[in-house]
Amino acid sequence: MHKVTLDYAKQQDELDELSNYRNRFHIPKDKHGNELIYMTGNSLGLQPKQTKAYIDQELEDWANLGVEGHTEAKNPWLPYHEFLTKSMANVVGAKPIEVVTMNTLTANLHFMMVSFYKPTKTRYKIIIESDAFPSDKYAVESQLRHHGFDEKEGLILWKPRKDEALLHYEDLEAILEKHGNEVALVMIGGVNYYTGQYFDLKRITELGHKHDCIVGFDCAHGAGNVTLNLHDSGADFAVWCTYKYLNSGPGSLAGCFVHERHAYNKDLNRFAGWWSHNKQTRFNMRHEFDVLPGAEGWQLSNPPILSMAAIRASLDIFNEVGIKKLTDKSKRLTGYFEFLLKQLGEDTIKIITPANPENRGCQLSIQVLNANKRLHDKLTETGVISDWRAPDVIRCAPTPLYNSFQDVYHMVDKLKGILN
Repeated sequence: MHKVTLDYAKQQDELDELSNYRNRFHIPKDKHGNELIYMTGNSLGLQPKQTKAYIDQELEDWANLGVEGHTEAKNPWLPYHEFLTKSMANVVGAKPIEVVTMNTLTANLHFMMVSFYKPTKTRYKIIIESDAFPSDKYAVESQLRHHGFDEKEGLILWKPRKDEALLHYEDLEAILEKHGNEVALVMIGGVNYYTGQYFDLKRITELGHKHDCIVGFDCAHGAGNVTLNLHDSGADFAVWCTYKYLNSGPGSLAGCFVHERHAYNKDLNRFAGWWSHNKQTRFNMRHEFDVLPGAEGWQLSNPPILSMAAIRASLDIFNEVGIKKLTDKSKRLTGYFEFLLKQLGEDTIKIITPANPENRGCQLSIQVLNANKRLHDKLTETGVISDWRAPDVIRCAPTPLYNSFQDVYHMVDKLKGILN
């Protein structure tokens, strides 16, 4: 049974087998040198202490070897993206042939839509959540325009019911029953950025496929946070960034999943570049295009090594821990966070994230009744880094790799002090 005491939080940290991983990250400090309570791994993950050494290795090899580093570096640059594939596949629950690290998130989404959004005059509509992350909405609207359709008419929004924040699968079913033969693509955020609702990817995929729609997911808030099982979901494609829960640094590269049933389909329309070409003949500049099988066949350019080194540093930690232990701790930590918030009283606080731990990751989205951004600013002044989403939500993500039960206790205690 949870307890509202600092001693209880300390005891939980002592029992936590992952508690030492916190020491492997740089925790931001205030101007007096005190550690801040960092609750925004959902926006930008903290830097692993080993990242610097991984990047320094590549800087050193570049300094000493110049162009020869492509083949002679300690970690040769030519195949560098391959060093990440198996670990990344483990994180998202995929086979190595289904995963590649490349580009940035919205760029990957567009590349996937080039191949998988194949509108016709009668089947061209796209379904997204009504409160999808804005970049996703802009991307699909621009694809509709690019193909000559009106984006207002071509976009179908899966909306919550009146006075609710969360989405119901029955409502998506109803949309597909009504419009299924007009829908070319169902493109949903695997974990909604605003509410923190984690969707049943397999259920959505089966629904979409039943109506012959392509199904893709933006897993920016899912990768490194929840058990995605992308292969088993049957989704056609998925994309995600690596700078949130995967701690790869601001604006770092993104990930891409293409289900293995598409791996050897050379007829798929795609934008191509030399890094999607057969590795054996890639540097013989006179060959006709020969696409690589699997997700690698969507690459365009040689990889940015310094960014990949940072991703590798973080993935090595994920490899050590495993997604199962991470999500187990996440459920305990977020469960304790939820328990403490509820002690503040429901006339003050409303958590809009699903109560069932299976339907969320570590993020809780807190609606503070009658509050405005001033409350969030006061919280920041007390040393809590969270994030505000208009109109009235504070998003907090106690991340299992570096947040502690004491973090959660102190954060709620500070919030209570401000509210009182």
